[in-house]
This record gives sequence, structure tokens and C-alpha cells, in this order.
Amino acid sequence: MATLGCVVDVETTGFSATDEVVEIGLVLFAFERQSGQVLGIIEEYAGLREPGCAIHPGALCVHGLTMDHLRGMCIDVMRVEDILFRTELLIAHNAAFDERFVVPLFPTAGMKPWYCSMSGVDWRAKGFQSRGLQNLLSWHGIETLQAHRAVEDARATLMLLSLLQESGRTYLHELIWNTMGDYESNCAL
Repeated sequence: MATLGCVVDVETTGFSATDEVVEIGLVLFAFERQSGQVLGIIEEYAGLREPGCAIHPGALCVHGLTMDHLRGMCIDVMRVEDILFRTELLIAHNAAFDERFVVPLFPTAGMKPWYCSMSGVDWRAKGFQSRGLQNLLSWHGIETLQAHRAVEDARATLMLLSLLQESGRTYLHELIWNTMGDYESNCAL
């Protein structure tokens, strides 16, 4: 039976608790829970948002979104809430960061389990020197149209997680079972 998951990514005005979301990307997908096989993308959403504070120069260098890009923009709250309501779990690469910004805007996200693709897969044990998303994508030959844009990074994260490891299991399988704290005993399933 298929399970629905959602990869989430946000771009923000900066990195502190007082900063705000300027872009959100959601990729709702179906997967087989036991094998971690991704069955397909159900829906994608990308939304921009005009913040109430200035964009920190460091954040601007990362995502390239200026106030001119964001002026008058707002996220479709009903559509995001609908996607969040339908998913069973949320995945983000550096979930602590994304969750901190998403939950205040969309309380439904706070009622779902969050899985971190950066720390929930033992990338270093697999020989990768960095857990950074762009590095992992490059090492796996996954190209994106535009790095550090929310829906592109969410889609690329899903592509990465759907890849098979030498063990024959997907990274998504490892992420789910590692996060559940019982990966090794469930590998035989």
C-alpha cells in the first residue's frame, strides 16, 4: 500500500529566529513504505512570499531572491495546508532549519513527523565528505535547473532519496528506518 510523503524546502530572509520565509517548495509523493521505493510525484507547489523584514546579504547570495522578486507575492495557504494535511510525513534536508520556519506559518506541519535527509542517512560512512545537498547531488550526478530555490531543491532531494544504494535499498528506506530508530532490525522486512 502506498504512503504519501512530502519533501519541503524553504528559502528565507536569513538564518536567525527573527527571519522569515520568502519561498516554499513542496513535493508530495507516493512511496512504498517497506522498500522505500518512490512510486511517483503526486503534486508540487512553489510559492513566493513578500517578507516583512529585509533580506540578509548572506541569504540573498544563496537564493538570489530580492525584494523586487517578492513584492506583492503571497503563498497559497489553502493549497499548502491541503498538501500538508494529506501527507503522512515531512522530509527536509536540514529539517531542523525548515521546520523552525514552516510550523509557525502552517501549524499542520507541526502535527506531522519530520525526517532529516541530511542527518538521517549516514552519508559520511558511505564515503561522502559532505552532507550538503548540492555536494550530494553533484556526487550522484543529479542536476537541478537552479540550486537553492525551494521546489528545485525539494525535487532534487526526492531524486537523491529515490536512488538505490549498493545494499539494494533506497536512501529513503534508510532515512525512514534510521529516523524510526530501528533501521537495522527492520532491514530484513
